[in-house]
Amino acid sequence: MNEDLLRQSIREAAEIICSRSGGPGGQNVNKVNTKVTLRIRLDALAGLTGAEQVRLREVLAGRLTVRGEVVLAAGKERSQLINRERAFIRLETLIIDAARLPKRRRPAVPAPAAREKRLLAKRLQSLKKAERRRDFE
Repeated sequence: MNEDLLRQSIREAAEIICSRSGGPGGQNVNKVNTKVTLRIRLDALAGLTGAEQVRLREVLAGRLTVRGEVVLAAGKERSQLINRERAFIRLETLIIDAARLPKRRRPAVPAPAAREKRLLAKRLQSLKKAERRRDFE
């Protein structure tokens, strides 16, 4: 994954929609379009391998629209510029984290000393319980 190329393609391919934000803010909320919504088609992203594209579609399947777009909104701040930057940062981290292929898990192999210690503990436990038994002969 080429993260720099991916970030650049996200900034270029994203469609930015500004609208009025909800919540407190008085007249500012009623007059100024501070909420920023980003829409981006996953096909437009550059810097991903084929396997990463497939993984991205699998992980973000619940967030994709019918047209294969990811939609993300930011409207907490009173400034459109800050909301725009926050939306881009969230979108970039979302896409990069989703596209990252998980590391292959290698099962742990216990060391021979650890295996011997475990077997010794089992033998001692077995002897302890065997000594508690009565002989009914």
